Amino acid sequence: MFKKLFGKKETSAEVFAPVTGHKVALEEVPDPVFSQKMMGDGIAIDPTDGTVVSPVEGEIVQVFPTKHAVGLQTKSGAEILIHIGLETVSMDGEGFEAFVSQGDKVSVGDKLITFDIDLVKEKAKSTVTPIIVTNSDDHAVELSGVSELTAGTTSLMTVNQK
Repeated sequence: MFKKLFGKKETSAEVFAPVTGHKVALEEVPDPVFSQKMMGDGIAIDPTDGTVVSPVEGEIVQVFPTKHAVGLQTKSGAEILIHIGLETVSMDGEGFEAFVSQGDKVSVGDKLITFDIDLVKEKAKSTVTPIIVTNSDDHAVELSGVSELTAGTTSLMTVNQK
């Protein structure tokens, strides 16, 4: 009866590409923290431009002070981390601009962060951008088969509560 009154809790979330580019298997990311899935399961994208959009309907739970990463939470409880490039924290925010703050509600395709892709290529280890389900112990990650991705449009993965 209560489920009818209050609605059924969501148990899965579709995650869209947060950047336009080419899919890269997490195991191929040249950083052991990501390739060995120490932070969680997911996928990475080699971006072709410098715009990051929301991959999910949800809430911003963290924008890193250096603006190189953003954390989101879906209505189903999945926690998604978008980490722009590798070793970009050392850029100390140079070339990054955030358009959201902690607590903001976002929809798929909302602009989150822009970054100067050429500056990242020059100053960081890589532009490869991991998208991690940081609480993947509680969620199963099903990757899509698409390799060419369009930000906010192409389905990247489905995350289901275990």
